[in-house]
Amino acid sequence: MWCSRAFAHASDRGHVLLLPTHYYLFGGMLAVALSFLVLVFLPPEGLLRLSSQRLPIARIRFDGRGFVSCLSALFLAGLIYTGFAGSRDPLSNPLPLTVWTLLWVGLTLFQGLAGNIWAWLNPWYGPWRLILRLGVPSRGFLRLPRAIGMIPAVLLLFAFAWFELIYPAPDDPARLAIAVLTYWVFSMLGAVIFGYHGWSRRVEFLTIFFTMISRLSLFSLRRETGRSRVLFVGVPGHKLRDTAALPLSGILFLLLALSSVSFDGFMRTFLWLGAIGVNPLEFPGRSAVVLPNTIGLLSMFAALCTAFLLAVRAGNALAGGEPPRRAAGHLVWSIIPIALAYHFSHYLVAFAINSQYALSAHSDPLMQGWDLFGTADMYVQAGVALGAESAWKIWNAQAFAIIGGHVFAIIVAHMIAHRLYGGRRRAGLSQIPLAVLMVLYTVFGLWLLSAPTGG
Repeated sequence: MWCSRAFAHASDRGHVLLLPTHYYLFGGMLAVALSFLVLVFLPPEGLLRLSSQRLPIARIRFDGRGFVSCLSALFLAGLIYTGFAGSRDPLSNPLPLTVWTLLWVGLTLFQGLAGNIWAWLNPWYGPWRLILRLGVPSRGFLRLPRAIGMIPAVLLLFAFAWFELIYPAPDDPARLAIAVLTYWVFSMLGAVIFGYHGWSRRVEFLTIFFTMISRLSLFSLRRETGRSRVLFVGVPGHKLRDTAALPLSGILFLLLALSSVSFDGFMRTFLWLGAIGVNPLEFPGRSAVVLPNTIGLLSMFAALCTAFLLAVRAGNALAGGEPPRRAAGHLVWSIIPIALAYHFSHYLVAFAINSQYALSAHSDPLMQGWDLFGTADMYVQAGVALGAESAWKIWNAQAFAIIGGHVFAIIVAHMIAHRLYGGRRRAGLSQIPLAVLMVLYTVFGLWLLSAPTGG
């Protein structure tokens, strides 16, 4: 019997499964464990001295935040319009590509490298400055209750994660346009009523998240007299060395940021789909699993919070002397390298492909035959994620990021512990339970990248 040639392809995860992933899991676990042991016996003075070194590289004599932010707000207004009037295809409409690819993935990674670019790009600061000229007080009309801490930001981050991961149609341009417009108006009103600075530090979750991620970057900006600022460069994570303790709500915020990305990978595995009674080869659609995935997202968050707080409490019991909540508020900053590593690893393939679609969509945002940037007819190179060779490169980049992020987190946690507990012995004892947790989470992260997925 003769049959014609068929054209098909397997996903990149299928190729990754052919790699000797158990070696990577064992090697990653060993690398993180050994890094902890080395730090225990390494004199901390050299590491602390290195992290305190900052080299001035430029002086900035103007503050263009307001102007750039206003341009960003205008750009956002244009994106919202394209969400309503542009193509219904998420890969042809610039709004979902900008929100989910360029902002949530690209800008997050760029913040971790280059610093707090979001402080200029956010679409509220500039309009708020313009509103101040109408006589609105800069501190707003009301004060946020101190007792609520950053709980509103935690709730908003959870709503964002739920919309991205569980809502049936997060990529639909019109629905996304409604969500983005609603949130912009909500945050603008909050900045006016409660003051921009108080609102952006306790409620506006994007500003809080991006500011936290930027503490990992090489660069820092220090204000001098007037509008003059000095740009410094240091070792990665040097801004995490002397950070103040986060309140409990701040701890929950950072752990939610990590757990939501972890659940994004876990909810597609055969293990999770089997647990909720779904055949991964006959996935019924997102609308059929809204409730179990919502419970799963909450459970992943609760499990990580419980594990982290218990590890800090156990370490504190071994070392003695620090209130557990204060110690957790300091040590949770060590989660940032892990969160950024998971962000990179989880979204690497999607970013490599969808960023190309974004370049094309921005050249012709309304599908009118325009070519504003000369990229409207560009050919999307999906081959960067296909084939055994590409899969090998992607897997190694992901594995290196996961392992490197955890090793970096152990270094940061060790520096913070020395500041909290003083002597090398007490600092080392305090980190044993947290190091065990990081080793286990390394294995979990690498397993997520190699596990077969459905849906």
